Amino acid sequence: MAAKRTADDNGPITIKKYANRRLYNTATSSYVTLDHLCQMVQEGVDFVVYDAKTSEDITRSVLTQIIVEEEAKGQNLLPIKFLRQLIGFYGDSMQWMVPSYLDHMMEGFTTNQDRMRKSMEDAFGGMFPFNNLEEMSKKNMALFENAVKVFSPFQTDAKPGPGTGAPNSGLPAAESSTDSLDTLKKQVDLLQKQLDTISKVDRKRES
Repeated sequence: MAAKRTADDNGPITIKKYANRRLYNTATSSYVTLDHLCQMVQEGVDFVVYDAKTSEDITRSVLTQIIVEEEAKGQNLLPIKFLRQLIGFYGDSMQWMVPSYLDHMMEGFTTNQDRMRKSMEDAFGGMFPFNNLEEMSKKNMALFENAVKVFSPFQTDAKPGPGTGAPNSGLPAAESSTDSLDTLKKQVDLLQKQLDTISKVDRKRES
């Protein structure tokens, strides 16, 4: 991925969205489309989008709209199984950890882009027909599913304890919260070690 660039290297470019849904690039003093913003993202140009009337930061919704537009064009980067799993986490008690986990996974994927591209080149050369890509994809999905299972002990069927006990736990609120955080830290460390191990194995196979 290209390094992030801005108009003056002092911060992200400001895009304003008006009531008529038009997008205005303040750096170029011109109106742009979602396709333009998509290209900016692909080129590593950093920007934020604000509602011109309320000054609310709506970058997330605009980026989501870009994804919807690209998927509608037939790009299909998001597997149906993944979409169903993602939707299933809305309102779930595990929802809070999904953004950080996905962010971490995408950072790892981006870091390994060169190796991924090499695998594709080898595949087109008839040497390794997408085996490495398929294997890495399966590992990433397995890690995601394992992460959910890892934290499932937090969701017990036990009834709330008396008094100030935490919901779904027989422990007092403070003790339950502390134990959960400690367990969370340990499991995150474990996931990181798994990712590092996979990366080392893949590098050895390529050497």
